[in-house]
Amino acid sequence: MAELLSERTGPPLLPMLKPRDAIDELDRAAELPGVRGVYMGTNIDNRDLDDPLFEPVFARIEQLDLPVFLHPQQTVGGARLGDFYLSNLLGNPFDTAIAGSHLILGGVLDRHPRLQITLPHAGGALPILMGRLDAGWVVRPETRRLAQKPSDYLLHFSYDTVSHSGPVLNFLIQNIGIERLVLGGDYCFDMGYDQAIDFLDRLALSLEPRNQILGGNAAKLLTI
Repeated sequence: MAELLSERTGPPLLPMLKPRDAIDELDRAAELPGVRGVYMGTNIDNRDLDDPLFEPVFARIEQLDLPVFLHPQQTVGGARLGDFYLSNLLGNPFDTAIAGSHLILGGVLDRHPRLQITLPHAGGALPILMGRLDAGWVVRPETRRLAQKPSDYLLHFSYDTVSHSGPVLNFLIQNIGIERLVLGGDYCFDMGYDQAIDFLDRLALSLEPRNQILGGNAAKLLTI
């Protein structure tokens, strides 16, 4: 599933499994007032985002200079994550990490270096496990198609602040950079923040980086 993010209109759907139709809809919707980006699942009907089927769609998104916000729709885990709401608590951040890994290891970011992709849940498990992906890049031939080591691609993503952990956000700030963080709230879901700004203020940021996260970084992404 993918939608066009708009300030004023309802979100038109991109038929991702029919790339020609998806491109036609991209071209149409990109001309609408207020359209600012693309909302896309971390997988599309259980196809990962480096599936060759989606290659022409990503190429057109890059040409149109539209940022992409990813979010899980169908998560990994199946019945093993059926109890305790683990389909959300673990499934969402794991699926985010899988999507990011496919975009990196599948070469999507090498082929489309101007793609602007925002990962939810502060990147999920991806930033914390990046050392393991780098180690695999050294010893496993499956991962050596990349132009750079996997961790270098973390700077190709932006990350929302829905981590529920101050130390995790501090990790992102220290290792990826304040300019890559955008405010997230997960409104109106039960796993969202009651007050996203109050959570951010626990980090005791100075005024300029706080304002970057509150809106400056997002304004650049959305060109508003």
